[in-house]
Amino acid sequence: QVQLVESGGRLMQAGDSLTLSCAASGRTFSNYTLGWFRQAPGKEREFVSAIHWNGRNTLYGDSLKGRFTISRDNAKNTVYLQMNNLKPEDTAVYYCAAASVFSSTLERYDYWGQGTQVTVSS
Repeated sequence: QVQLVESGGRLMQAGDSLTLSCAASGRTFSNYTLGWFRQAPGKEREFVSAIHWNGRNTLYGDSLKGRFTISRDNAKNTVYLQMNNLKPEDTAVYYCAAASVFSSTLERYDYWGQGTQVTVSS
C-alpha cells in the first residue's frame, strides 16, 4: 500500500503561481511513478503530469508543458507540481497518484490521494 496526501490547493488569481505537494508513505516511494491528475466540476478526471521514479523522465498533459513542472524528492517521499500563470480553466481538484509503470493513463495508477482544491479566479 501507498498512502498519498496532497496539500497546497487554495484560491488563486489568474496569473499567479502555486506549488502543490504530495507526501507519500507506505511502500518504497522511489519505486513508483508519481502522477498528478485533475478533475473539474462536471468533467472527467484528466492527466496533468507524471514523473518516473528516476526523477528525470516526465510526461505532461496537452498544453500544460511550459506552465506546469513536476518534480520529486525521493529522500522526502514527496512529489511537487509547480503551476505558473494559472488560468481559470485550471480550476479543479488535483489528485496525486502512484503507479508501478511510467504512464499517463489513469487506469494504470493504483494508489490515489484524496485531492486538493485549486480555484483560479479571473
